[in-house]
Amino acid sequence: MELPGLRTWVVFYLISFVVLLWAAFLSSQGVMLWVSLLLVLIIIGLNFVTVMNQLKTHAARKELQRSLTSSFQRGAGGTEEEKKE
Repeated sequence: MELPGLRTWVVFYLISFVVLLWAAFLSSQGVMLWVSLLLVLIIIGLNFVTVMNQLKTHAARKELQRSLTSSFQRGAGGTEEEKKE
């Protein structure tokens, strides 16, 4: 699978990692447990939605490519009947 914006993905997952570390810190201190749980759920949900959208985009691009190239023939010249025409 292609990753068109690799820098964007790296920044996205670094920010996600920092938020998860901050949530772990909050829960280890025992304060604002609901905030840390909410942060974890938001990050997991956001990652899931992002990956699903990328998979759908990749599948749509692959299907478009398949439909555009379905009428092309490979090879040098084709069959004998096509050469006569």
